[in-house]
This record gives sequence, C-alpha cells and structure tokens, in this order.
Amino acid sequence: MRLIAFLLALLIVTPATAQGIQQTRGDFEDKFRQLDEVLPDANVYRNASGAPGHQYWQQQADYRITASLDEDRRRLTARATITYKNNSPDTLPWIWMQLDQNIFRKDSMSELTTTFGGPGRRGPAMGPGSGDSPARLSLEELRRQQAMADNEYGYEIGRVTLPSGATLDHTIVGTLMRIDLPTPLRPGQSVSFNIDWAYNIVEENVIFARSGYEHFPDDPREGGNDIFLFAQWFPRLVAYSDYEGWHNKEFLGRGEFTLEFGNYDVTMTVPDDHIVSSTGVLANPTAVLTATQRQRLATARNSDTPVFIVTPEEAEANEATGPTGNKTWRFTAQNVRDFAWASSRKFIWDAQGHKQPGAEHETVMAMSFWPKEGGELWRKYSTAAVVHTMKVYSRYSFDYPYPTAQSVNGPVGGMEYPMITFNGPRTTLNEDGSRTYSLSEKVYLIGVVIHEIGHIYFPMTVNSDERQWTWMDEGINSFLDSVAGYEWDPDLPWTRSLPRDLIPYMTSDQQVPIMTQSDSVLNLGPNAYGKPSAAYHILRDTVIGRERFDFALREYARRWRFKRPTPADFFRTMEEASGTDLDWFWRGWFYTTDHVDISLDSIHRLRLDTQNPDIDLSRRRQELADEPEKVGVRLNREQGLPIWVLENPGVTDFYDSNDQFTVTPRDTKRYESFLEGLDDWERRVFDRAVEEDSNYYVLSFSNIGGLVMPIILDLRFTDGTSERMMIPAEIWRRNARNVSKLLVFPRGKELAEVVIDPDWETADADINNNHYPRRIIDSRVEAFKSPEPSSRFGRDLMAEVLVQEKDESESKTEEETAE
Repeated sequence: MRLIAFLLALLIVTPATAQGIQQTRGDFEDKFRQLDEVLPDANVYRNASGAPGHQYWQQQADYRITASLDEDRRRLTARATITYKNNSPDTLPWIWMQLDQNIFRKDSMSELTTTFGGPGRRGPAMGPGSGDSPARLSLEELRRQQAMADNEYGYEIGRVTLPSGATLDHTIVGTLMRIDLPTPLRPGQSVSFNIDWAYNIVEENVIFARSGYEHFPDDPREGGNDIFLFAQWFPRLVAYSDYEGWHNKEFLGRGEFTLEFGNYDVTMTVPDDHIVSSTGVLANPTAVLTATQRQRLATARNSDTPVFIVTPEEAEANEATGPTGNKTWRFTAQNVRDFAWASSRKFIWDAQGHKQPGAEHETVMAMSFWPKEGGELWRKYSTAAVVHTMKVYSRYSFDYPYPTAQSVNGPVGGMEYPMITFNGPRTTLNEDGSRTYSLSEKVYLIGVVIHEIGHIYFPMTVNSDERQWTWMDEGINSFLDSVAGYEWDPDLPWTRSLPRDLIPYMTSDQQVPIMTQSDSVLNLGPNAYGKPSAAYHILRDTVIGRERFDFALREYARRWRFKRPTPADFFRTMEEASGTDLDWFWRGWFYTTDHVDISLDSIHRLRLDTQNPDIDLSRRRQELADEPEKVGVRLNREQGLPIWVLENPGVTDFYDSNDQFTVTPRDTKRYESFLEGLDDWERRVFDRAVEEDSNYYVLSFSNIGGLVMPIILDLRFTDGTSERMMIPAEIWRRNARNVSKLLVFPRGKELAEVVIDPDWETADADINNNHYPRRIIDSRVEAFKSPEPSSRFGRDLMAEVLVQEKDESESKTEEETAE
C-alpha cells in the first residue's frame, strides 16, 4: 500500500499533469481545476496560506558610497564599501553583483538581441512598415546609433578588495559580476568588501534609458545646463532567495530589478550651485543649504500646502551663473532596497508635511523638484499628487514607510525608487513667453506621480521580483493608481486600468499570458499593467466584493511588507483572507489568453400546464389565435376571394361549432383522476404552483471567449421595473461552453429585455450579443478627412484660448488707440 501511495503521489506532480488534467474522451474542459499542481509546494519559508513561513529569511546588503559628479565631462566616479550578511541556511562560495550600466555597452546582450523595430527600447519606434513597405529608420534611432558609436558606456570597474586591501577575484558576465570569496560565507556570517568604479553618463533622450542627463542648451549660462538623474548607478547585490538561489538573470532593459534591503550612507560631491534630491534623509543640511532654506523646510513640515524651499525666481537666477566649486551632500537611508538621486542647478524645490498619526514616520516630507519648464503644471499638481497618493494607498496597504516622498522632473517619463521618483511631463513655451499645458499633460502628470509614488509601496516595500514578474507590482500599482485617480477627479479621462480598457488587447493576437517572463512580453503595458489591474477591479467590484477584497489586499501588503513575495504567496493570501476559492480566476486571467465574451443566445418562456381542461384548453385556443395569420389567407382576404363555407351554409356540421379545444366530460374525468393520483406533498406543490401561476424563463448562454466569469444580468420587465442579478462564475463548472439558467418571476412580472454586463464591468468583448432581444447597432455616417498630425499630448486648449484672448485684447487696444 505504501508503494502504491508513493507512485500515485509521484504521478500527481509529474510535468505532464503540471499542464493540467487532459480529457481524452468527449470535450469536457475543467476551468475550475485547482492550481495546486502548478504552484510550488508550501514549505517552512512560505506556508500554504500565502504568509511567510516560520523560517522565512532574506539577505541584507549595506552600502557606504562616496560619489563625485564631473558635470562638464558628464561622468561619475565612485567607491563603495558593501557589507553583505548571509541570513540563508546555505554556505555561499561567491556573491553576484548587478552591473546595470553595462546594458549600454556595444557588446551587451541587450544591444545585440534588440530586434529591428522590436519592443524594449524607450523612445520613438523604428522598424519595417506594414505589408510590402520598405523598412524605415527614424532620425531618433540614427542619433542613438551615432551616440553609441561615439562614446564608451558601461562600468569601468577598478579595484575589488577586502578591507585589508587584498584583491578579490571577480568575473564580469554582461550585466553581472561574480566575486569569489577567499573563504565560503557560512549562514549568519557577514563579509565586507570595496569596489571602485566609474562610468560615462548616457544622454537619456538619445539612448532611451531609465536614467541619465538632459541638456538645456538654451539656458542663459554659457554652454547651457543639465539635469542629472542617477539610477542603476552603483554595483548592487544580486538577490539570493529561498525559491531561486542567485537571481542572476541578465538585465535586458524591460525586466526591472530584484534587490535586497539594506542601510545606506551616501555622499555626493556636485557643483556647489546644484540642488540634490535623493533617497533618504539629508544628513548635513548646514553644509549645503542656506539658513533661509533650512527655515523654509521647517515651516513646510507643518504646512497644509507646499512651501517653496527654492523659489522659481531663485532657480532661474541660479541657471545663469556657474559654480565656484563643489559641495558634498550626504544622505542616509534605512531599510531600503535601492538608492537613487538627482542633481541640477535648475531645480525649483517645494515641500509639504504629510501627517500620519501613530505611524513610524508621523510626518512625511512630500517634495517636488522641477525646472522652470515645469511651470504652473508642476507647482499646482506634483506635490499635491504625492500627498494624495500616500493618503489613498495607505488605506489599502500600510502607513507610508519612509520619512520622505519625492517627485523629480527630468528626462525620464516615469521611474520609481525608494523615497524618490522621476516624472514628466512639462509645459509648452509659447511665442509670447507664456507657458501652457494640455489636458492630456495635466492628466499625465497627476497620473504618473500617483503611479510612481505608489511604487514606493509596491515593489519598493512589498519587494516582488520585477525581473521575473513585472505584473506583481505594476498590476497592483495600476489598480491602485486608478482608484486614486478616480478619487482625485472622476471626470478626468483616466485610461488603461479598467476592464473595459483592456478589451482590444485581450481579443488581439498579440496577447500572451500575464505569467510570461517580463523580457518575453511583446506589449508590456496592457500585459503587466492593464490586464492585472482590470482583473483586480473585477475581483473587487464583481467577484468578491469591496469589503473582503480590500481586507485581503491589506493582508497581503502587511504580510509581505519589507519581504519578498512570489505569485503563489499573492494568490494564496487573496484566497485565504477573502474566504474565496479563486483558482479558476487566476488560471483564466493569469495563465491563459482567453477573453470574456458571454452571449445570451435565447430565452424560452414556460407556462405551467394546470391539467385543468377549463384552463389549459382555453389558453391553447388563445395561443393559436395569437399566431400570425397565414400569408395565403391574408392575401385571399385582401383580394376579396369568397369563402365557400360562408356562402354555402349547408356544408357546416358539428365541427364548425366545436373546435379542438372544446372541453369534454372525458377531459374533466382525466383531470380529476390526475389529482387523485397525487401524493399529499405533490398536491400541495401543484396547487400552489397553479395558484401562483408564475412566469418561468430559461436563459441559454454560450461562452465564446473562453474565460469563465460571473454572469451579470440587467432584467427589465414589461411593467417598467428592472432588477440586477449576478450569477457566480461557478455556473460554468460542469460545462464551460454552454449553460442554461431557470429564472422564476411572479404572475404579472413578464420579461421584456435582458442585458448581460450592463455596466461593462467584466471586459466582455462583444456587447452586441449581450442583449436579448438583439438591438440595432448604432453607428454614424461621417464625412471623413485624415486628421492633421498632433502633438504627443493632444491639443493644448489652454494655449489656444489664452493666446486668442490675448490677441483679441491687443486688437481691441490698437482700435482704441487709433480712435
């Protein structure tokens, strides 16, 4: 028996069954098969409820870094002392480092494998045209190619040594570096070592990177000015985990980062007229800030609105002068998984204290840094959006975990790091010197600040593996940024995150499963951001309900705060905390490319046969009378043709006075015999059904898209009333293709129309088959003309209106002067 049990257990976990139980006869497909065969087994590190196990561990990496910026050469030189603690139960003969700047080397795997016209590179697309059109190369891509040819990018690694000065052997493998330890690092032990490095900073708008510099040649200072954004700027420890060991997957650009938490002490030497924004807390304010700036910061800490630390006028005056030397800024950060910073003389700086009573950090300094090009757009919305994000996200997770939250404007459209984010866009400079912005730019700024500050919760605190599962942080964050967006202003045109926004992607042939590794996804936006967000909206508003969903999401966030969750931990926590079996949902939404398309094919109305001939035969007579008149009979009547029996009465007989529905004594006797044959309980049921005379409707549905979902019905009745009904997704458990459902309504309550998913909440791809009876499909006839090319952000309505008002005012003044 033991051998049989062992063989059965072995059979259950073989690779063949990991793909799912396959039906070999018939067409049965189990959409509700459990995920146990796919998810990893629970263990002492991660338990079956989705919580960290009682022996959960993770490594720690602490950094002391000194960095120096050479603005003119656009080059960074730095040295780090890194202390790595092995909290794992394993002995490590070496450690691995990430060298992300090496992605910009000419011989990098990313550069060599980027396909022509393929995804994965920020900036204008280039590639072959459609059909037989020739391949085309954009000027932006030519500029990038020339910059790559003219410059040497990537890390220049200097010494790698122990504190004693002894050299450590190391091997560079693309964007990774293995450091061989003199003695294996045992569990609980730590090792410290030093690394010297330097690199040439890429021009972000040319190379299309996540960091770099942006040049402003038209600034009044001779030679112009720059904004420097530093991210992925130092060698970082590769993560080592219980489920993968060393996460030594090459950085290709799309799959972001898997990192360890640690403490940082960082000094940056920059030109003395620069303002620095950074991860962490400024540790030497008296050395780098004026007394006025320090006083403004103190005021801002207790202000309900942003306070300028560096005013627009001060920043603009600063742009015109050159540095007289250097300043060294020092920042410290505790328990962060990364470190980023920005530096420029162009920065305007405002700040506001956000209060969260009872939290570890009861006052969080919300701050923004931007050049004059940001204008009123940034002054009005950046810091306000930072504060709004913390208020909303903390309700769904935990108190904001750090002392600062910063939004910095620069060339990067949107990226996140602990306590600091890089965001766009900016205002447009008009010919009259004014600055305006379009509605799209306003929505973009508010949205990107919410999104990137939201990332400080996910994954900067809930530390999921971005390199492998982008959707784990981007999906939750896109869901929450849409929640925050609609709480900001529901009338603004937010997009991409609701179920209805994802229909084109979910029905396209470019869709891949959400669980696909990040670098293999063709369209990362809808796959890792939009589709998971849509899934969470459906879970919250349709499947689970808001109260239980919000409870489960908070439980997941708090369980894995400052820890490293996997998809299994998320799936299991959401099920365990909500009390809902969601394996069918995860399987359909995350492991397949099915889409939602449920069709209401037919509705049959049933009436109870009472067996009473006085009732039933009368009904049948009326049903026959209600049938359409035969076409030939109607045409005869319209033609005026005579009817023989009416013109010849002698041919009539018994059947002309008694139709087939005439009640006979035998009918009555059969009815009485039927009633006598019923048991007592049958008679009670039958009599009640006859008395109630309910309306019975059988609704037949087909699942065209393949993704099982709850069936939401809007039931509209002939008396003008309506009802909303939701049939749980489990109705598809025995037949995932076709199901029928009986609905019963009281006498007088007759269906007039039924609509599936009336509010478009389930991403149903074809709303035309959601109506019964079918509706006429509305469209319109348009005189079509190809639109003029527009800007990236659409029409700048503000500029058009204000410029027109100014022109009208000037014209009026000229007329008055002439008079």
